[in-house]
Amino acid sequence: MGKVLITGGAGFLGSHLCDRFHKEGYYVIAMDNLITGDLANIEHLFKEKNFEFHHHDVSKFIHVSGQLEYILHFASPASPIDYLKMPIQTMKVGSLGTLNCLGLAKDKGARILVASTSEVYGDPLVHPQKEDYWGNVNPVGPRGVYDEAKRFQEALTMAYHTFHGLETRIIRIFNTFGPRMRLNDGRVLPAFISQALRGEDLTAFGDGSQTRSFTYVDDLVEGIYRLLMSDYVNPVNIGNPEEITINEFGKEILKLTGSESRIIYKELPEDDPKQRKPDISLARKVLGWEPKFSRSEGLKPTLEYFRSKVKI
Repeated sequence: MGKVLITGGAGFLGSHLCDRFHKEGYYVIAMDNLITGDLANIEHLFKEKNFEFHHHDVSKFIHVSGQLEYILHFASPASPIDYLKMPIQTMKVGSLGTLNCLGLAKDKGARILVASTSEVYGDPLVHPQKEDYWGNVNPVGPRGVYDEAKRFQEALTMAYHTFHGLETRIIRIFNTFGPRMRLNDGRVLPAFISQALRGEDLTAFGDGSQTRSFTYVDDLVEGIYRLLMSDYVNPVNIGNPEEITINEFGKEILKLTGSESRIIYKELPEDDPKQRKPDISLARKVLGWEPKFSRSEGLKPTLEYFRSKVKI
């Protein structure tokens, strides 16, 4: 089936993509500098003959020998706790890392899909968010290092497409969850589940009225695969439009885990989005894609994974 390079391949999303492309019969090269990735996510693939791992920072020159059919650029810190701690690395992987991946794709004649994010919409003034909305982003705020890195990534990718004729795809990923999430990555779902399992209070920010829309990882991977294999070059939202407030989600986690913890509230971080819900009309039209897993269905295997990892 050919060879595929997956940057960020030891991360949450990247490792699931490694599984999918290995299952489809591709020779998979996972590349990761392991600042947020974990080899435990892909160690089951090390015994496979059509898999290899490169410990490398994509912000530096990338070399892959031989032919390459596809590149999926998923390397980047992706949670606030990470990119606030590593702002420069976050900007570099979105800029230099993307430039290196695009250059490699051009050299190999490969098709490249880059992982953008719903964060390009910032704290949106339009709801739900469609691909033609340009966003409400504070470029010098604390979240700007991630938001603007991804916005630059999209612009650079499209420039390579228009100027060099490179085959490019851009996916805008909304909140995704599932096994292999890091327990301490700072996002609401792993935070709530970890706190509930430990019997700790669940920490919500603001008054908990802000909304999120959660996509199970298997649905996301299917959307990524369909987009890569499609002929569509403009950005596409992939997410689950089933919206829920943080307060409602906290109650859902308490019920699911049987925890008697409370929900407590802390100050809302600067520029934290008040609403997040994808309009997936385009994905339905050009990819024939929509989520198959409800949030409750996805939470069951996710909770099992967290139970195996949380030390009580």
